[in-house]
Amino acid sequence: MDGTHGTAGKAQVSSGNGPDGGAGEGTGPNGGRATEGVAPRPPLTRGGPLRVGLIGYGLAGSVFHAPLVAATEGLRLHTVVTSRPERRREAQDAYPDLRAVAGADELFAAADELDLVVIASPNRTHVPLARTALEAGLSVVVDKPLAATAAEAREVSALADERGLLLSAFQNRRWDNDFRTVARLVHQGALGDVQRFESRFERWRPRPKGGWRESGDPAEIGGLLYDLGSHLVDQALTLFGPVTSVYAECDVRRPGAEADDDTFLALTHASGVRSHLWASATTAQLGPRFRVLGSAAGYVKYGLDPQEAALRAGRRPGDGPGWGVEPESAWGRIGAGASPLDDPGEVVPTEPGDYPAYYAAIERALRSGGPPPVTGAQAAAALAVLEAARRSATESRAVAPESP
Repeated sequence: MDGTHGTAGKAQVSSGNGPDGGAGEGTGPNGGRATEGVAPRPPLTRGGPLRVGLIGYGLAGSVFHAPLVAATEGLRLHTVVTSRPERRREAQDAYPDLRAVAGADELFAAADELDLVVIASPNRTHVPLARTALEAGLSVVVDKPLAATAAEAREVSALADERGLLLSAFQNRRWDNDFRTVARLVHQGALGDVQRFESRFERWRPRPKGGWRESGDPAEIGGLLYDLGSHLVDQALTLFGPVTSVYAECDVRRPGAEADDDTFLALTHASGVRSHLWASATTAQLGPRFRVLGSAAGYVKYGLDPQEAALRAGRRPGDGPGWGVEPESAWGRIGAGASPLDDPGEVVPTEPGDYPAYYAAIERALRSGGPPPVTGAQAAAALAVLEAARRSATESRAVAPESP
Protein backbone atom coordinates (compact mmCIF):
# COMPACT_ATOMS: atom_id res chain seq x y z
CA MET A 1 0.00 0.00 0.00
CA ASP A 2 1.21 3.53 -0.71
CA GLY A 3 -0.06 4.94 2.59
CA THR A 4 -1.83 7.94 1.02
CA HIS A 5 -5.06 9.19 2.54
CA GLY A 6 -7.80 7.59 0.52
CA THR A 7 -11.21 6.41 1.59
CA ALA A 8 -11.64 6.69 5.34
CA GLY A 9 -10.58 3.62 7.24
CA LYS A 10 -9.03 1.81 4.28
CA ALA A 11 -5.68 3.29 3.37
CA GLN A 12 -3.65 3.37 6.56
CA VAL A 13 -2.60 -0.17 7.35
CA SER A 14 -0.75 -2.86 5.47
CA SER A 15 -1.86 -6.46 5.45
CA GLY A 16 -1.34 -8.45 8.61
CA ASN A 17 -0.08 -11.34 6.52
CA GLY A 18 3.22 -9.84 5.44
CA PRO A 19 6.63 -11.44 5.92
CA ASP A 20 7.07 -9.95 9.35
CA GLY A 21 3.79 -11.34 10.57
CA GLY A 22 2.72 -8.08 12.17
CA ALA A 23 -0.35 -6.00 11.52
CA GLY A 24 0.69 -2.66 10.15
CA GLU A 25 4.27 -3.84 9.64
CA GLY A 26 6.09 -1.32 7.52
CA THR A 27 3.56 1.47 7.98
CA GLY A 28 3.88 4.45 10.24
CA PRO A 29 1.13 6.01 12.33
CA ASN A 30 0.59 8.72 9.75
CA GLY A 31 -0.04 6.24 6.99
CA GLY A 32 3.46 6.52 5.55
CA ARG A 33 6.06 3.83 5.27
CA ALA A 34 8.20 3.31 8.37
CA THR A 35 11.28 4.41 6.39
CA GLU A 36 10.02 8.01 6.32
CA GLY A 37 12.12 10.23 8.55
CA VAL A 38 14.54 7.41 9.42
CA ALA A 39 18.17 8.12 8.58
CA PRO A 40 20.09 5.32 6.82
CA ARG A 41 22.20 3.23 9.19
CA PRO A 42 25.20 1.03 8.53
CA PRO A 43 24.35 -2.67 8.88
CA LEU A 44 25.97 -4.75 11.60
CA THR A 45 28.20 -7.25 9.86
CA ARG A 46 29.71 -9.00 12.88
CA GLY A 47 29.18 -12.75 12.76
CA GLY A 48 27.34 -14.70 15.42
CA PRO A 49 24.32 -13.65 17.47
CA LEU A 50 23.90 -9.98 18.31
CA ARG A 51 24.49 -9.37 22.02
CA VAL A 52 21.68 -7.74 23.97
CA GLY A 53 21.81 -5.93 27.30
CA LEU A 54 18.57 -5.56 29.24
CA ILE A 55 18.14 -2.79 31.82
CA GLY A 56 15.31 -3.67 34.21
CA TYR A 57 14.04 -7.07 35.29
CA GLY A 58 10.63 -6.25 36.70
CA LEU A 59 7.39 -7.10 34.91
CA ALA A 60 8.39 -5.67 31.53
CA GLY A 61 11.93 -7.04 31.57
CA SER A 62 11.29 -10.52 32.96
CA VAL A 63 7.92 -11.32 31.37
CA PHE A 64 8.20 -9.64 27.97
CA HIS A 65 11.67 -8.59 26.87
CA ALA A 66 13.95 -11.31 28.22
CA PRO A 67 11.85 -14.25 26.93
CA LEU A 68 11.26 -12.65 23.53
CA VAL A 69 14.93 -11.71 23.05
CA ALA A 70 16.03 -15.21 24.11
CA ALA A 71 13.58 -16.78 21.65
CA THR A 72 14.82 -14.71 18.68
CA GLU A 73 17.24 -16.36 16.30
CA GLY A 74 20.26 -14.12 15.84
CA LEU A 75 19.97 -12.44 19.26
CA ARG A 76 21.57 -13.47 22.56
CA LEU A 77 20.63 -12.14 25.98
CA HIS A 78 24.07 -11.16 27.26
CA THR A 79 23.62 -8.87 30.30
CA VAL A 80 20.74 -8.05 32.64
CA VAL A 81 20.77 -5.03 34.96
CA THR A 82 18.69 -5.06 38.13
CA SER A 83 19.49 -3.60 41.54
CA ARG A 84 17.65 -6.38 43.40
CA PRO A 85 19.80 -9.43 44.25
CA GLU A 86 16.81 -11.78 44.13
CA ARG A 87 16.01 -10.66 40.58
CA ARG A 88 19.62 -11.15 39.52
CA ARG A 89 19.37 -14.72 40.81
CA GLU A 90 16.08 -15.23 38.98
CA ALA A 91 17.59 -13.97 35.74
CA GLN A 92 20.63 -16.23 36.00
CA ASP A 93 18.45 -19.21 36.89
CA ALA A 94 16.30 -18.58 33.81
CA TYR A 95 19.23 -17.78 31.48
CA PRO A 96 22.40 -19.42 32.88
CA ASP A 97 24.73 -17.93 30.25
CA LEU A 98 23.94 -14.29 30.92
CA ARG A 99 25.78 -11.80 33.12
CA ALA A 100 23.67 -10.12 35.83
CA VAL A 101 24.87 -6.79 37.23
CA ALA A 102 23.48 -4.34 39.78
CA GLY A 103 23.75 -1.06 37.88
CA ALA A 104 23.60 0.39 34.38
CA ASP A 105 27.09 1.85 34.85
CA GLU A 106 28.49 -1.69 34.83
CA LEU A 107 26.69 -2.42 31.56
CA PHE A 108 27.90 0.76 29.86
CA ALA A 109 31.46 0.18 31.09
CA ALA A 110 31.48 -2.90 28.86
CA ALA A 111 29.54 -1.35 25.97
CA ASP A 112 31.93 -2.86 23.42
CA GLU A 113 30.60 -6.31 24.40
CA LEU A 114 27.05 -5.40 23.32
CA ASP A 115 25.18 -4.55 20.11
CA LEU A 116 21.79 -3.53 21.51
CA VAL A 117 20.41 -2.24 24.81
CA VAL A 118 16.78 -2.79 25.83
CA ILE A 119 15.45 -0.32 28.41
CA ALA A 120 12.68 -1.82 30.54
CA SER A 121 13.23 0.26 33.66
CA PRO A 122 10.76 2.78 35.20
CA ASN A 123 9.42 5.40 32.79
CA ARG A 124 11.35 8.30 34.34
CA THR A 125 14.64 6.63 33.35
CA HIS A 126 13.82 5.95 29.71
CA VAL A 127 15.21 9.12 28.15
CA PRO A 128 18.43 9.47 30.21
CA LEU A 129 19.28 5.78 29.75
CA ALA A 130 18.51 5.91 26.02
CA ARG A 131 20.78 8.94 25.62
CA THR A 132 23.58 7.24 27.55
CA ALA A 133 23.28 4.09 25.45
CA LEU A 134 23.33 6.01 22.16
CA GLU A 135 26.30 8.08 23.29
CA ALA A 136 28.06 4.78 24.10
CA GLY A 137 27.49 3.66 20.51
CA LEU A 138 24.68 1.21 21.22
CA SER A 139 21.37 0.81 19.41
CA VAL A 140 18.35 0.99 21.69
CA VAL A 141 14.89 -0.49 22.21
CA VAL A 142 12.84 1.44 24.80
CA ASP A 143 9.72 0.08 26.42
CA LYS A 144 6.67 2.32 25.95
CA PRO A 145 6.30 5.18 26.53
CA LEU A 146 9.62 6.13 25.00
CA ALA A 147 9.53 9.51 26.77
CA ALA A 148 7.28 11.89 28.68
CA THR A 149 6.87 14.25 25.73
CA ALA A 150 6.95 14.17 21.95
CA ALA A 151 9.77 16.73 22.00
CA GLU A 152 11.95 14.41 24.10
CA ALA A 153 11.19 11.50 21.78
CA ARG A 154 12.20 13.57 18.76
CA GLU A 155 15.44 14.65 20.50
CA VAL A 156 16.40 11.05 21.25
CA SER A 157 15.49 10.03 17.68
CA ALA A 158 17.70 12.81 16.32
CA LEU A 159 20.60 11.61 18.49
CA ALA A 160 20.16 8.05 17.16
CA ASP A 161 20.18 9.36 13.59
CA GLU A 162 23.30 11.44 14.25
CA ARG A 163 25.09 8.37 15.64
CA GLY A 164 23.85 6.05 12.89
CA LEU A 165 22.13 3.82 15.45
CA LEU A 166 18.77 2.10 15.72
CA LEU A 167 16.11 3.46 18.08
CA SER A 168 12.77 1.72 18.50
CA ALA A 169 9.85 1.83 20.93
CA PHE A 170 8.48 -1.52 22.10
CA GLN A 171 4.85 -1.56 20.96
CA ASN A 172 4.16 -5.28 21.20
CA ARG A 173 0.38 -4.75 21.03
CA ARG A 174 0.68 -4.23 17.27
CA TRP A 175 1.21 -7.99 17.24
CA ASP A 176 -1.84 -8.86 19.37
CA ASN A 177 -4.04 -11.48 17.75
CA ASP A 178 -7.17 -9.33 17.80
CA PHE A 179 -5.41 -6.22 16.46
CA ARG A 180 -3.90 -8.24 13.62
CA THR A 181 -7.41 -9.47 12.84
CA VAL A 182 -8.86 -5.95 12.83
CA ALA A 183 -6.01 -4.80 10.58
CA ARG A 184 -6.75 -7.61 8.13
CA LEU A 185 -10.47 -6.80 8.02
CA VAL A 186 -9.78 -3.09 7.50
CA HIS A 187 -7.20 -3.77 4.80
CA GLN A 188 -9.51 -6.14 2.97
CA GLY A 189 -12.43 -3.70 3.13
CA ALA A 190 -14.59 -6.30 4.88
CA LEU A 191 -16.30 -3.59 6.96
CA GLY A 192 -16.67 -1.06 4.16
CA ASP A 193 -15.48 2.42 5.11
CA VAL A 194 -14.60 2.39 8.81
CA GLN A 195 -16.42 5.18 10.59
CA ARG A 196 -15.89 4.45 14.29
CA PHE A 197 -13.15 2.46 16.03
CA GLU A 198 -13.71 1.46 19.65
CA SER A 199 -10.85 -0.08 21.58
CA ARG A 200 -10.62 -0.98 25.28
CA PHE A 201 -8.06 -2.13 27.79
CA GLU A 202 -10.33 -2.52 30.81
CA ARG A 203 -9.68 -4.27 34.12
CA TRP A 204 -11.40 -4.70 37.46
CA ARG A 205 -8.81 -3.78 40.09
CA PRO A 206 -10.74 -1.88 42.76
CA ARG A 207 -7.69 -1.54 45.02
CA PRO A 208 -4.46 0.17 43.89
CA LYS A 209 -1.32 -1.96 43.89
CA GLY A 210 0.98 0.97 44.56
CA GLY A 211 4.39 1.44 42.99
CA TRP A 212 5.66 3.95 40.46
CA ARG A 213 3.10 3.01 37.78
CA GLU A 214 0.34 4.38 40.02
CA SER A 215 2.29 7.31 41.44
CA GLY A 216 0.88 10.81 41.16
CA ASP A 217 4.38 12.30 40.82
CA PRO A 218 4.53 13.71 37.25
CA ALA A 219 8.21 12.73 37.05
CA GLU A 220 7.22 9.05 37.21
CA ILE A 221 5.01 9.32 34.07
CA GLY A 222 2.52 7.00 35.76
CA GLY A 223 -1.20 6.47 35.26
CA LEU A 224 -3.19 4.62 32.63
CA LEU A 225 -3.07 7.39 30.02
CA TYR A 226 0.65 6.81 29.44
CA ASP A 227 0.55 3.09 30.27
CA LEU A 228 -2.29 1.34 28.46
CA GLY A 229 -3.10 4.55 26.60
CA SER A 230 0.26 4.31 24.81
CA HIS A 231 -0.88 1.03 23.24
CA LEU A 232 -4.39 2.24 22.44
CA VAL A 233 -3.19 5.39 20.70
CA ASP A 234 -0.42 3.61 18.81
CA GLN A 235 -2.91 1.07 17.45
CA ALA A 236 -5.37 3.78 16.38
CA LEU A 237 -2.65 5.79 14.62
CA THR A 238 -1.27 2.68 12.93
CA LEU A 239 -4.70 1.84 11.53
CA PHE A 240 -6.17 5.22 10.69
CA GLY A 241 -3.42 7.82 10.50
CA PRO A 242 -2.85 11.24 12.06
CA VAL A 243 -5.19 12.90 14.51
CA THR A 244 -6.55 16.44 14.23
CA SER A 245 -8.49 16.65 17.52
CA VAL A 246 -8.34 14.97 20.93
CA TYR A 247 -10.91 15.01 23.72
CA ALA A 248 -10.08 13.16 26.95
CA GLU A 249 -11.39 12.39 30.42
CA CYS A 250 -8.77 11.25 32.93
CA ASP A 251 -10.20 10.42 36.36
CA VAL A 252 -8.84 9.10 39.63
CA ARG A 253 -11.59 6.82 40.93
CA ARG A 254 -10.17 4.42 43.53
CA PRO A 255 -9.66 5.38 47.18
CA GLY A 256 -5.96 5.95 47.74
CA ALA A 257 -5.14 6.16 44.04
CA GLU A 258 -2.88 9.01 42.90
CA ALA A 259 -2.78 8.69 39.10
CA ASP A 260 -5.51 8.37 36.50
CA ASP A 261 -7.15 4.93 36.66
CA ASP A 262 -10.25 5.53 34.49
CA THR A 263 -9.47 7.22 31.19
CA PHE A 264 -11.34 7.86 27.93
CA LEU A 265 -10.06 9.38 24.69
CA ALA A 266 -12.00 10.51 21.62
CA LEU A 267 -9.76 11.02 18.59
CA THR A 268 -10.74 12.56 15.26
CA HIS A 269 -8.45 11.32 12.50
CA ALA A 270 -7.64 13.34 9.40
CA SER A 271 -8.99 10.37 7.44
CA GLY A 272 -12.47 10.94 8.89
CA VAL A 273 -12.45 7.96 11.25
CA ARG A 274 -13.30 8.57 14.92
CA SER A 275 -11.52 6.47 17.54
CA HIS A 276 -12.98 6.00 21.03
CA LEU A 277 -10.45 4.51 23.44
CA TRP A 278 -10.88 3.35 27.04
CA ALA A 279 -8.23 2.44 29.62
CA SER A 280 -9.58 1.60 33.05
CA ALA A 281 -8.82 -0.31 36.24
CA THR A 282 -12.33 0.27 37.60
CA THR A 283 -14.54 -1.55 35.09
CA ALA A 284 -16.84 -3.97 36.92
CA GLN A 285 -18.31 -5.25 33.63
CA LEU A 286 -15.77 -5.42 30.81
CA GLY A 287 -16.73 -4.16 27.37
CA PRO A 288 -15.57 -5.62 24.05
CA ARG A 289 -11.86 -5.37 23.36
CA PHE A 290 -12.75 -4.05 19.89
CA ARG A 291 -15.92 -2.80 18.24
CA VAL A 292 -15.21 -1.52 14.74
CA LEU A 293 -18.13 -0.05 12.81
CA GLY A 294 -18.07 0.45 9.06
CA SER A 295 -20.45 1.38 6.24
CA ALA A 296 -21.01 -2.30 5.37
CA ALA A 297 -20.55 -4.25 8.61
CA GLY A 298 -19.24 -4.19 12.16
CA TYR A 299 -16.76 -6.41 13.99
CA VAL A 300 -16.94 -7.15 17.72
CA LYS A 301 -14.30 -9.03 19.70
CA TYR A 302 -14.15 -9.79 23.43
CA GLY A 303 -11.23 -10.98 25.53
CA LEU A 304 -7.49 -10.38 25.48
CA ASP A 305 -4.70 -11.75 23.34
CA PRO A 306 -3.35 -14.90 25.09
CA GLN A 307 0.37 -14.13 24.75
CA GLU A 308 0.80 -12.07 27.93
CA ALA A 309 -0.92 -14.72 30.02
CA ALA A 310 1.29 -17.40 28.43
CA LEU A 311 4.47 -15.43 29.16
CA ARG A 312 3.40 -14.76 32.75
CA ALA A 313 2.78 -18.49 33.17
CA GLY A 314 6.33 -19.26 32.04
CA ARG A 315 5.58 -20.41 28.50
CA ARG A 316 8.01 -19.33 25.83
CA PRO A 317 7.71 -18.95 22.06
CA GLY A 318 8.93 -22.15 20.50
CA ASP A 319 7.93 -24.34 23.46
CA GLY A 320 5.40 -26.04 21.19
CA PRO A 321 2.80 -25.41 18.51
CA GLY A 322 0.01 -22.93 18.93
CA TRP A 323 1.84 -19.82 20.15
CA GLY A 324 -0.59 -16.88 20.13
CA VAL A 325 -3.54 -19.04 19.08
CA GLU A 326 -6.85 -18.72 20.92
CA PRO A 327 -9.80 -21.15 21.00
CA GLU A 328 -12.63 -20.76 18.52
CA SER A 329 -14.95 -19.87 21.40
CA ALA A 330 -13.03 -16.57 21.78
CA TRP A 331 -13.24 -15.54 18.10
CA GLY A 332 -14.97 -12.29 17.21
CA ARG A 333 -17.95 -11.85 14.94
CA ILE A 334 -18.86 -9.70 11.96
CA GLY A 335 -22.38 -8.68 11.00
CA ALA A 336 -24.80 -5.86 10.28
CA GLY A 337 -28.20 -4.68 11.45
CA ALA A 338 -28.68 -6.91 14.49
CA SER A 339 -27.63 -7.30 18.11
CA PRO A 340 -25.91 -10.38 19.59
CA LEU A 341 -29.22 -11.25 21.25
CA ASP A 342 -31.00 -12.02 17.96
CA ASP A 343 -28.18 -12.50 15.45
CA PRO A 344 -24.59 -12.86 16.73
CA GLY A 345 -23.17 -12.56 13.22
CA GLU A 346 -20.56 -14.59 11.38
CA VAL A 347 -17.57 -15.98 13.25
CA VAL A 348 -14.21 -14.49 12.18
CA PRO A 349 -11.12 -16.66 12.86
CA THR A 350 -8.61 -14.69 14.92
CA GLU A 351 -5.12 -14.28 13.51
CA PRO A 352 -2.42 -15.82 15.72
CA GLY A 353 -0.70 -13.33 17.99
CA ASP A 354 2.98 -12.85 17.19
CA TYR A 355 5.02 -10.91 19.76
CA PRO A 356 8.19 -12.71 18.57
CA ALA A 357 7.85 -10.81 15.27
CA TYR A 358 8.95 -7.57 16.98
CA TYR A 359 12.44 -8.72 17.96
CA ALA A 360 12.81 -10.72 14.75
CA ALA A 361 12.27 -7.42 12.92
CA ILE A 362 14.75 -5.66 15.23
CA GLU A 363 17.39 -8.29 14.43
CA ARG A 364 16.80 -7.85 10.69
CA ALA A 365 16.96 -4.08 10.97
CA LEU A 366 20.29 -4.21 12.81
CA ARG A 367 21.75 -6.63 10.29
CA SER A 368 20.50 -4.75 7.22
CA GLY A 369 20.61 -1.13 8.34
CA GLY A 370 16.89 -0.89 7.55
CA PRO A 371 14.15 0.73 9.64
CA PRO A 372 12.97 -0.80 12.91
CA PRO A 373 9.39 -2.12 13.24
CA VAL A 374 8.42 0.89 15.39
CA THR A 375 10.30 4.13 14.82
CA GLY A 376 11.08 7.02 17.10
CA ALA A 377 8.96 9.27 14.87
CA GLN A 378 5.97 6.98 15.40
CA ALA A 379 6.54 7.04 19.16
CA ALA A 380 6.67 10.85 19.06
CA ALA A 381 3.41 11.01 17.10
CA ALA A 382 1.66 8.89 19.74
CA LEU A 383 3.13 11.00 22.54
CA ALA A 384 1.81 14.17 20.88
CA VAL A 385 -1.68 12.66 21.10
CA LEU A 386 -1.17 11.67 24.75
CA GLU A 387 0.05 15.18 25.60
CA ALA A 388 -3.02 16.64 23.91
CA ALA A 389 -5.20 14.21 25.87
CA ARG A 390 -3.70 15.31 29.17
CA ARG A 391 -4.27 18.94 28.27
CA SER A 392 -7.82 18.18 27.13
CA ALA A 393 -8.66 16.43 30.40
CA THR A 394 -7.28 19.37 32.40
CA GLU A 395 -9.05 22.04 30.35
CA SER A 396 -12.27 20.08 29.57
CA ARG A 397 -12.11 20.81 25.87
CA ALA A 398 -10.96 19.29 22.59
CA VAL A 399 -7.29 19.93 21.79
CA ALA A 400 -5.29 19.64 18.57
CA PRO A 401 -2.02 17.69 18.94
CA GLU A 402 1.09 19.77 18.44
CA SER A 403 2.83 19.27 15.11
CA PRO A 404 6.54 18.41 15.08
